[in-house]
Amino acid sequence: MDTLLQLFLSSRSICTDSRKVKSGDLFFALKGANFDGNEFVLNALEKGALAAVADDPTQFANAPKGVILVDNALQALQQLARKYRDTLQIPVVALTGSNGKTTTKELVATVLAQKYKVHFTQGNLNNEIGVPLTLLSTPPDSEILIVEMGANHQGEIDALCRIANPEYGLITNIGLAHLEGFGGPEGVKKGKSEMYRYLHSQGGTIFLNISDSTLVDLVPEKSRVLTYAGNDYTIVENTTFLTLADDRNKIINTQLTGDYNKSNVVAAIFMGSYFGVAEAQVYEALENYIPTNNRSQQIDFKGCHLIKDAYNANPSSMTSALHSLIHTVKSPKVVILGDMLELGDFSQEEHQKVLDLVCSQPDIEAVMIGPRFGAFKDTYTAKFYNSVQEAYPNINWKAWQGKTVLLKGSRGIALEKLLEE
Repeated sequence: MDTLLQLFLSSRSICTDSRKVKSGDLFFALKGANFDGNEFVLNALEKGALAAVADDPTQFANAPKGVILVDNALQALQQLARKYRDTLQIPVVALTGSNGKTTTKELVATVLAQKYKVHFTQGNLNNEIGVPLTLLSTPPDSEILIVEMGANHQGEIDALCRIANPEYGLITNIGLAHLEGFGGPEGVKKGKSEMYRYLHSQGGTIFLNISDSTLVDLVPEKSRVLTYAGNDYTIVENTTFLTLADDRNKIINTQLTGDYNKSNVVAAIFMGSYFGVAEAQVYEALENYIPTNNRSQQIDFKGCHLIKDAYNANPSSMTSALHSLIHTVKSPKVVILGDMLELGDFSQEEHQKVLDLVCSQPDIEAVMIGPRFGAFKDTYTAKFYNSVQEAYPNINWKAWQGKTVLLKGSRGIALEKLLEE
């Protein structure tokens, strides 16, 4: 592994897609459901890769020049990432949670960047491949590293922590996400709280929102805990954008939507304070942050006020978004909701709960997309479509001009395609 580390340090960057290889890259031949990176090793070398890490002994038994044969390319990538992480003498902060982890990551990075050179997870590179790539893309002159960790089954967060070895960790919340893989709500708690247990075992520090009793109950005894209270901040305004006031009535005008983002903002305030960012800089950074990538975005679209929150959805985040719409947005309102995936045996019950909530509101026009919602089309008064493709020609944006439209669904439903011309 020392040899591989030296090779990495002399490379341009890590690449796992042979189509994107550039001269000087270190290529890892990873496997997926529909591909085997070993088949593209020679192509990567022809494009100028410094070397290629492969794990197919039948193809590379004699390890031709430029090929490094290992038992498992993914494990080699993870081990290299841990080796490189150990050379970084900087704070490493890990974030996970059922909802809000990506928004919180972006907010924390924005705040800490007021004082430090921050490297943080890009996009959703938060799994067994993404976390190593995040670590290995950390510039040597970085001063703080923020690593987002996602999971859909027990044991995954612990494995990611062993790769990233964080000194600090924060769980945004525990909700009804990936119920199928985790084995139900209790499985979600056990899986997400692996971060707390890892930090406890390593003498790390837990950032804890003591206003969330679920999180408080999951902290191991005698852990090093730094606490903050989300309830110390009150919502002043939440009709268009979320505005908060602290306990001294200082106002923070964010460009986020929904009261569910309050805890994400407060986490960023606390972490900024802990790492020594001046309060004025913290508040200014939060006020200037504009969400991207289909997360809590508010835009004008064809005469409608569109709340674009179509990156992902689970029962907890869906319910929070709907409650925010119901209680803070004036009529008339429209919801375009896509199926919530990975719920397993809980799927039917949770989709029915969403329909119960939506259809109990006389001032909300509902459009439901996906077969899971569609299973109830004969029971509820709403428009149902099996797919975005089926719904697209039937969506009449002109009829909704002047209305607020919430767009929310799981990533696999791809609701953002409804906005394409």
